Amino acid sequence: MKTDRNILIAFLLNLSFSVFELIGGLMTGSVAIISDAVHDAGDALSIGISYLLERKSRKQPDETYTYGYLRYSVLGGLITSLVLLFGSIVMICNAIGRIIAPAEINYNGMILFAMVGVCVNFCAAYFTRSGDSLNQKAVNLHMLEDVLGWAVVLVGAVVMRVTDFALIDPLMSIGVSLFILSHAIRNLKEAGDVFLEKAPHHMKISEIEELMKEIEGVTDVHHIHLWTMDGQNNLATMHIITDSDPHEIKHRIRQTLQKQGIGHATIEIESSSEDCHEAHCAVEEHSSFTRGHHHGHHLH
Repeated sequence: MKTDRNILIAFLLNLSFSVFELIGGLMTGSVAIISDAVHDAGDALSIGISYLLERKSRKQPDETYTYGYLRYSVLGGLITSLVLLFGSIVMICNAIGRIIAPAEINYNGMILFAMVGVCVNFCAAYFTRSGDSLNQKAVNLHMLEDVLGWAVVLVGAVVMRVTDFALIDPLMSIGVSLFILSHAIRNLKEAGDVFLEKAPHHMKISEIEELMKEIEGVTDVHHIHLWTMDGQNNLATMHIITDSDPHEIKHRIRQTLQKQGIGHATIEIESSSEDCHEAHCAVEEHSSFTRGHHHGHHLH
């Protein structure tokens, strides 16, 4: 799959650059470069984990994972976002420390490594730019962080070399870290919404209900549940009241739901004279909808 390949390329580029940094740091005796090499090695590790989880998410459903392994991709995005979150906080703390106690900087060394860093991480960001999975979005954000980070180092080093104003480096670093931090928090929220089985943000039960009622032959609909496996593959369950041909009704419903981005739907047909056995069906308010029963009652 293209997503797998892109994440693998990002992993290999990140790992190669961390080795390059480590060698450069040992040759120049720069503790700062060695520290960044360790940071990039940690980045590569999280991206490697994301790659393995993305591969695993492609497995087909089985007796253990009846809905498939798609959530493993979300887990990869969650891990990468947590690493980003932690890394951004550490970078902000280090930058504040540099403001309080400025350190001597080797501007020429910074410029050299920054140029290589921008090129390598730009390539990784380019390969992971496309794709809708939360995992690839998190990896791409990771690469974007590194591109911006090294761009800041490059610009800051050139400006500092001319002006000798060392505070530019930590101030720009804080700006980039805050930018990445805000995006990492947003990715974490998206992953959390998926794991908590929140309805996809672009779907509303009231709208789906109205669409179902507009279908010829449908008398009423209730007990609607919407959720997503990975932010892309959306599912639904519902009870349909009809006295028409159930096969034809199901076909029309599935066609309508597919247009709304719902690829899998479990539909229970009830006649107008039938009492629904689900307790929550009697509740009219949309705010009372819960997902507590769909896994146990709708696998048919």
